[in-house]
Amino acid sequence: MAIHVHHTDLPDGLDFGASVAIDTETLGLSLTRDALCVVQLSGGDGDAHVVQLDRPVYDCPNLKALLVNPAVEKLFHFARFDVAMCKQHLGVSVGPVFCTKIASKLTRTYTDRHGLKDLTRELLGIEMSKQQQSSDWGAPALSEAQLAYAASDVLHLHALKDRLVTMLEREGRMALARACFDFLPVRAELDLAGWPDTDIFAHA
Repeated sequence: MAIHVHHTDLPDGLDFGASVAIDTETLGLSLTRDALCVVQLSGGDGDAHVVQLDRPVYDCPNLKALLVNPAVEKLFHFARFDVAMCKQHLGVSVGPVFCTKIASKLTRTYTDRHGLKDLTRELLGIEMSKQQQSSDWGAPALSEAQLAYAASDVLHLHALKDRLVTMLEREGRMALARACFDFLPVRAELDLAGWPDTDIFAHA
């Protein structure tokens, strides 16, 4: 495994193929208060690319072009948050998307544990460390521990997707999952517009 650190943007000519695993690191969990600091990516080849964004300018045309490229599927775990953060700070509507958390909830109905750590342990037999989950991602230089943590969040998403697609197809829920994935940009817009906790489809 190699971790490539890039400042402000992805380098020209970097090709992730037909699908890229993506995660974001922020200063907190508020979509409107907290800054987007880091975007990490992997093409499923065992390498990770960590982009330290230039806040608050966010001048990263190569990254933005990748996020909206219709020919490249973006793999996330809990895409709702990452898609909203990219919309808020980068001004792009990410797509097309595959979310392993949504796929897990549609297939692993025998459990309520749908975190990335739980999913990776059960489906891949890999133990992940979440020690650096709460740390200063806005620091000028990231520590080796932070880089390793950031990389781990994207290195297994391709393998997880493969397992979850098999389960979705087995249970006849692939079309339902795709419809949920397609709705994610709208869900992100609702979150950013002030309806993060309201079920607008509910009667009351």
